[in-house]
Amino acid sequence: MSLRINDLAPDFTAQTTHGPLRFHDWIGDQWAILFSHPKDFTPVCTTELGYMARIEPEFTRRNARLIGLSVDPVDNHARWVADIEETQGAKVNYPMIGDTDLAVAKLYNMLPAEEPGTSDGRTAATNATVRSVFIIGPDKRIKLMLTYPMTTERNFDEILRVLDSMQLTARHKVATPVNWRPGEDVIITPAVGDEEAARSFPGFKTIKPYLRTTAQPA
Repeated sequence: MSLRINDLAPDFTAQTTHGPLRFHDWIGDQWAILFSHPKDFTPVCTTELGYMARIEPEFTRRNARLIGLSVDPVDNHARWVADIEETQGAKVNYPMIGDTDLAVAKLYNMLPAEEPGTSDGRTAATNATVRSVFIIGPDKRIKLMLTYPMTTERNFDEILRVLDSMQLTARHKVATPVNWRPGEDVIITPAVGDEEAARSFPGFKTIKPYLRTTAQPA
């Protein structure tokens, strides 16, 4: 199944390190960051999971929940979590999905729907495309999809920055310009006329009729 931005995130029931869960129920009225891994005990992913454990409070502060996925059994996850804490100095408190039947990986188009078999006998190389990040909104719709190669680490500070942009632009009729950081000026969307802009964003600057900037709304 092909997925696009603003599609309804596929719902599923799965076993996790926190027990069974139904994904949409687990999200509730929060944002969710689902990030996947091709195999347990892989080096790059070990550093990523540890870093996410360290910065989880930043996501919590933004009303967002973290959930990992790996194409391996939950029992393996529990042993991997111990390694992560030992080597990365952070305890993984968010749930990790066990996807031994590859169902979630297929549902989220990370593996072909016709992919045979289970996690048994598969390697990180055969699961190479299970290296994605999905940001899902409280409306259960996909807001972002990113897929990385196995040897390149994911920058989760960037995921936080993108989440800040998404939450800001969901509340206000603005967009964020290139390389925007929280607190910097933003762009007024073209759908907002100049009269409305003057009311909503007093003192805004017109660079071109289609490019108007303003201080970040509170």
